[in-house]
Amino acid sequence: MSGAADPLWVGIDIGTQGVKAVAAASDGGVAGRGSAPLRSSRGDGRHEQDPEEWWAAAGRAAREAMAGAAGPRRVGAVAVCATSGTALVADARLDPVGPALMYDDARAAGAAPALAAAVDDATWERVGSRPQPHWAFARIAHLVRTVLRPGRGDLVLHQSDFVNGRLNGGPVAADTSHALKSGADPLAAAWPGRVAAALGAPPGALPELVAPGTVIGSVCAAAAGHTGIPEGTPIVAGMTDGCAAQLAAGALEPGRWNSVLGTTLVLKGASEHRIADPAAGVYSHRSPDGRWWPGGASSSGAGVLTAAFPGADLAAMDAAADLERPASAVVYPLPGRGERFPFTAPDAAGFTLGAPRDEADRYAATLQGVAFLERLCLERLAGLGAEVRGALRVTGGAVASPAWTRLRADVLGRPLEVPESAEPAFGMAVLAAASDTPLSEAVARMVRVRSRVEPRPEVGERLLGSYRRLVRELAERGWTAGAGEPAAVRTANGRGVR
Repeated sequence: MSGAADPLWVGIDIGTQGVKAVAAASDGGVAGRGSAPLRSSRGDGRHEQDPEEWWAAAGRAAREAMAGAAGPRRVGAVAVCATSGTALVADARLDPVGPALMYDDARAAGAAPALAAAVDDATWERVGSRPQPHWAFARIAHLVRTVLRPGRGDLVLHQSDFVNGRLNGGPVAADTSHALKSGADPLAAAWPGRVAAALGAPPGALPELVAPGTVIGSVCAAAAGHTGIPEGTPIVAGMTDGCAAQLAAGALEPGRWNSVLGTTLVLKGASEHRIADPAAGVYSHRSPDGRWWPGGASSSGAGVLTAAFPGADLAAMDAAADLERPASAVVYPLPGRGERFPFTAPDAAGFTLGAPRDEADRYAATLQGVAFLERLCLERLAGLGAEVRGALRVTGGAVASPAWTRLRADVLGRPLEVPESAEPAFGMAVLAAASDTPLSEAVARMVRVRSRVEPRPEVGERLLGSYRRLVRELAERGWTAGAGEPAAVRTANGRGVR
């Protein structure tokens, strides 16, 4: 057990709806948590937030987390994660010049293909993937063209850069994880010249780049008063919220994966080599330990339940649905239009094959459809050369449903492990702790597994026909064309899932 003399490690997560902060001990015990809400402005494809609200909310959340610790404690380091692709312009004093454009702000999406085409293929190979329309690349070019004031020293910042800069009391380097979707080269930790030219950014406007886990500054006196984090505490360059969740789950060894089933479905794992396939929506972040973290984010996920069963008592639906046998229908559970992973299809839309018997059967078909898509994602990754083995760490709101978690284990044919502290803020506390110890040691010491669910082979066999029907239908509609054929995923005992 950690004592009062042991340091705390602080992680801050700047999310869409709020900011969360965690103060964790070196053994993984959480000494304090804090949170504060955020507001958004949406409409006509726009999604904006006020960066000053990020800073105000970060202060409230951090103070609450620090107050939860018993007595005064030294803080070893702090790290920040944020949404991937959110950007803003600020002046040299870090005062925002207008609102921030959030990760799903679509006003620049139409210009993305032409902007990407202005950069040669060899450069995009070094970056690791050609930018997709919803990435920050086009959004930053829009900000440079419409907001940035040449000759005034304005800065283009990611969401995490702004908060880290406020903690430091002046601009700091950006990490290559948050900057990946902006066109940064994660290997060289640099902006390729042709990327900077396509963005139109003047010299000095783009932040310097460093690898995640690098110390980039220290908490200044003003920030210490604002957050309760002691002055002089080292600031560690973070990673995106998806990578932070992977850290919290401890899926850092090649072959180990974390599946985040929240509003959307996000899969991330570890690999010794970079894996990328734009047709499958797969790209890789550079890990603090020098490995690669490939993965992708589907547009499907638990959010489909809100759209398909508004106001329903989901616990009661779990009890009423037969999840151990094939539903009467096969569902592709896409709540909106367009898919990003395990294939990219802007015109994809959800569909139902067959007719459900009743609401409970339709609910079972929907949960099974999400599990089938999760399996297809893993098979797509294996087909690209990723190692997929052993238990899958699962996080996100869907783990609150034991019935759904059992179903997922059955469909995937592998054990599922639920970490004790799965939030991205805890992942950043782990990364902060790695500032004075190897990352693998920090993870082994701090990440704990709360529960484990074993697959039932007989249930998986019964559901296999429905899975194959869904895969055939996706192929017949042409949505999986170019993404390659899914490979068998190895189960824990080495047998392929047929």
